[in-house]
Amino acid sequence: MQSNHLKEEMVSYTLDSITRNNFVVYDDNIKGPRPAVMVIHEWWGLNDYAKMRARELAKLGYIAMAVDMYGDHKMGNDPTAAEALASPFYAKPEIAVPIFNAAIEKIKGFAQTDTNNIAAIGYCFGGAQVLNLARLGENLKGVVSFHGNVIGVTPDKSLLKASVLVCHGGADPYVSMEEINTFKKQMDSIGAKYDVKIYEGATHSFTNPNSTEIGKKYNMSIEYNPAADSNSWNDMKLFFKNIFN
Repeated sequence: MQSNHLKEEMVSYTLDSITRNNFVVYDDNIKGPRPAVMVIHEWWGLNDYAKMRARELAKLGYIAMAVDMYGDHKMGNDPTAAEALASPFYAKPEIAVPIFNAAIEKIKGFAQTDTNNIAAIGYCFGGAQVLNLARLGENLKGVVSFHGNVIGVTPDKSLLKASVLVCHGGADPYVSMEEINTFKKQMDSIGAKYDVKIYEGATHSFTNPNSTEIGKKYNMSIEYNPAADSNSWNDMKLFFKNIFN
């Protein structure tokens, strides 16, 4: 369903014989180019939640693309299937680069895109991906990780171009505060532009309204936290205001 003046379309490309179907949305009432925000999904795959976030970004005045990292309509419909799809990206972070770069080229093809102002956000698995992509040298203005893994590619001053915002639940059992502190030390060691926001009492997947139900179904320690969801979204909006020209 389209709301307000949002224009939505699926944009596909094939890479290494795998077709990826990306979701693009923007406000057709806004004239001229505007910053673009790439959205990388949770380990479940490109589902309605990632598309909802893209729509919310479009309502803020951006053009957004929810990127299909798995391709061929693959979805992790349970934790075992999701882990099987996500694991290769954790084992070899560099495999995300050509997939993401092809998506970037697609978004740059839209007249609505200000090609000098592109950022990325990600949720859980997607949060880990945007952090790794930034650390691998992607030419982005900034990245925002929501309840994502923070330890991955080691930061390199010569590669990291993006400003970084990490939005983390203070009660996250899957990403410990020890890991957050290690991440901070790594980023400090190269003088990186970054910020870490901690939302007290929030657990993993705190932004997803479906996470409480999913957590109960699969006995996972995840739960929606409306306050942390709202606060982290506001922190992201301020971050974008500061990084986009």
